[in-house]
Amino acid sequence: MEIAVWRILQAIDQKQTIVLYGDYDVDGLTSLTLLHRILALYQADVHCFLPQRKDEGYGLSAKGVARCVDEYAPTLLIAIDCGTSSVAEIQQLKDVGVDVVVLDHHECPEQLPPCVALVNPKKGQVFHYLCSVGIVFKVAHALLKQRPNAAVQLKDYLDLVALGSVADLVPLVEENRVLVQKGLEQLAVTKWQGIKTLAEKAGVKPPWAASDVGFKLGPRLNAAGRLGEAKRAFHLLMSENEVDAASLTEELEEENQNRKVIAEDVYQLAEAQVAEKFNIVKDFAIVVGGDGWHEGVIGIAASKLMHKYNRPAIVIGFDAQGCGKGSCRSIPGFSLVSALRSCGAYLEKSGGHEMAAGLSIRREQFENFRTAFVREAGELIREEELTPLIVPDAEVHIHELNLVLLEQLAKLGPFGIANASPVFLLRNVFPAGQPRVMKEKHLSLEIRQDKETARAIWFNGATDPVPKAPWDVAFELVRNEYQGRVQPQIQIRALRSAAGT
Repeated sequence: MEIAVWRILQAIDQKQTIVLYGDYDVDGLTSLTLLHRILALYQADVHCFLPQRKDEGYGLSAKGVARCVDEYAPTLLIAIDCGTSSVAEIQQLKDVGVDVVVLDHHECPEQLPPCVALVNPKKGQVFHYLCSVGIVFKVAHALLKQRPNAAVQLKDYLDLVALGSVADLVPLVEENRVLVQKGLEQLAVTKWQGIKTLAEKAGVKPPWAASDVGFKLGPRLNAAGRLGEAKRAFHLLMSENEVDAASLTEELEEENQNRKVIAEDVYQLAEAQVAEKFNIVKDFAIVVGGDGWHEGVIGIAASKLMHKYNRPAIVIGFDAQGCGKGSCRSIPGFSLVSALRSCGAYLEKSGGHEMAAGLSIRREQFENFRTAFVREAGELIREEELTPLIVPDAEVHIHELNLVLLEQLAKLGPFGIANASPVFLLRNVFPAGQPRVMKEKHLSLEIRQDKETARAIWFNGATDPVPKAPWDVAFELVRNEYQGRVQPQIQIRALRSAAGT
């Protein structure tokens, strides 16, 4: 960190051209926005560069680096949310006189890149839970410690930290939980016009919850980078006026709708392949792939397959030249980074985290890789780990589900990875009316326990038959506001016939 801050301040003082080279997901976009705004207040000559997913791939690719140098001729390049594994690319930059500082949170390989400074919590023993925007926030803090700047009020940027951290699915523990908690509060009074306009379009109102970021804002910001130019989402986050923000928000809204259609098509094709080739008894992992599967949505398909079958899932899309890009999602206890390294002989490239990773592969290696990866999973995953299990935190009765409990629960949040929302159990519950299907896949129910009744929502509950009543219900208690009235709402996680019936 000390070396990184020294080099950034040197670039500022010497009026050198600084380029922030980022990633096209929400973590990358918020990281670029935060650091660009901070450096601009230090009067730096700073520019932002985002690679094109389709032509240049992820991170510091040779094509992306070449275009960046050609367009901006940087003296200092700050790689954000990428670069830890980019040994050859950073050497390429060094050879043409460009210094590189890497701010990243991906796993560290044995050989580290020849950069001026690598700020990555995976190198040490602290802050391992931070994503890139959290690291950038730390860099901004270090800059202020080294050189105070009255124009910078660091708390104003916590909303960007919350956006990137929740969307990147990093653990909400220790200091990270505090940063996101305060960031969600800052979102309610955000200074940034783009976020205000996007939140209004998404129907998000204070108080903000992590789920608002994860399910409403995050997908809209991600849509631009998945299907087209991520710079539109970046320009929205940087927008200063309502007209520009409104126009960009409408573009992202349309792109997000297109993304949903394309993602569902790829998922259905992946499901068909699973049905044909996947043995639920013998196979402890899923590897599917197809020609023309859009690489911008394969991560969504992989995530849905992982959640449905509770197995590590890899979805690969191949282009006309036989080059495949894959997205990987895992279950707790199975490290994708380790497994992909074991199967590295069949891959062009791989990298990422234990739970989410990416890869490049040639079509002719697909079957060999599939066999090797499934075998690796079979050797490392115990059979009992493949059965989804919900362990409720407490048994309650309907009459206890009130606003007081809801307020107490809010103090434990924000909820997310490594800080899950408490799961409650209701026993011997009966339907108090006919369940109502919503949007062809969700269920709205009124349930009764003794003489008390309550409303409940069960997302995707209409896709399977409802078991015979009475029921045991595992659920989370969430805040529901309608026409100005706030009520606790039962959000069903699972439902079974009551034990003993």
